[in-house]
Amino acid sequence: MNFPQEQTYTPFVGPCDPCPPILCKRYSTPPQLFICFQPPNLPQFSPQEALRCGTLWPALYSPYESRWGKGR
Repeated sequence: MNFPQEQTYTPFVGPCDPCPPILCKRYSTPPQLFICFQPPNLPQFSPQEALRCGTLWPALYSPYESRWGKGR
């Protein structure tokens, strides 16, 4: 199951906006949005790795990459 975990869209930019426009916005789409039910026999992380990742199943793992500080 390979779904993009980050989507983008272009918001409306009005002619009278007081601030400089943000032309491309991003949002996260976690994997559980695309899995309607729990399939049987999903592979599992080891207990230590599950604690580190925050989930038991690799199919539901979504790494968080902070954009704070990028480009600064």
